[in-house]
Amino acid sequence: MPLVEHLRELRNRLAKALVAIVVVTLVSAFFYKDIIEFFTDPILKSVGCEASFTELAKQDGGPCARIVLNGLLTPFTLALKVSLTAGVVVSSPIWLYQLWAFVAPGLHKAEKKYSLAFVAAGFPLFLAGGFFAYTTLPTMAVVLLDFSPANLDNQLPLDDLLDLITRMVVVFGLAFELPLLLVMLNLGGVITGKRMAGWWRGMIMGITVFSAVATPSTDPLTMMGLAVPIWVLYFVATAISLLNDRRKGRREAMGPGDDEASDLDLTPEAVGEIEPVSAPPALSERSDSGGTKRLNGYDDVT
Repeated sequence: MPLVEHLRELRNRLAKALVAIVVVTLVSAFFYKDIIEFFTDPILKSVGCEASFTELAKQDGGPCARIVLNGLLTPFTLALKVSLTAGVVVSSPIWLYQLWAFVAPGLHKAEKKYSLAFVAAGFPLFLAGGFFAYTTLPTMAVVLLDFSPANLDNQLPLDDLLDLITRMVVVFGLAFELPLLLVMLNLGGVITGKRMAGWWRGMIMGITVFSAVATPSTDPLTMMGLAVPIWVLYFVATAISLLNDRRKGRREAMGPGDDEASDLDLTPEAVGEIEPVSAPPALSERSDSGGTKRLNGYDDVT
């Protein structure tokens, strides 16, 4: 298509994606309180509070976390933020499809296959990381709240708490994408499975340090809970890369396919002796009656 048609298609795709986000955002605005309670209830219950916007009762004498809102406009801006975030996340299949539909015509068949495979594997991995963060946040809250002196209650600004939950879900989700990134680099010929297998000591150490930094709590149980799944995924990616390297080695040993050009052998033994090129024969010169020199019947100007 010409450039104008590409721009028109891009405009239509963006418009469809924007409409989907706006529609889902408007629907989410009616349920934003339920969305907030879904993310905050496990944390509040784990630290001795009954999570509810109408009643927060302390169950024991230990420290209790209570959600607070600061400012008159904070509830309104928080509702907009939660609704928009939910709209972008829930409508992601629609706007991701629009993006794919715009890019797909320019891809080859193999590129389409690999792209769909990576998306099909990356989306569940990200969901697994986000779910792991969601299930471990209550344990982190208990450990962090134990640092409160003299059993004092802890007031949690709701916007800060939601930002913390969002960061944890994104960080854990991206951490679970590490094996997919390594497999992509292996398929692209950047690294080999043998090299990945030789990195296992450094990778275990690096993943452990990352888990210690990424988890807000200081307990080793939560840290190992994040590190162990990433270790397993790393070794799975190494095994896949080793199998891919073995497959590529067998294919190279079989030689080029029927539709592939073989490499040229330009060594002197293969080419043979090259005969010297003889100089072209000299053009005959003659003069006409006027004394002008001509070559093969043409003068110098011609």
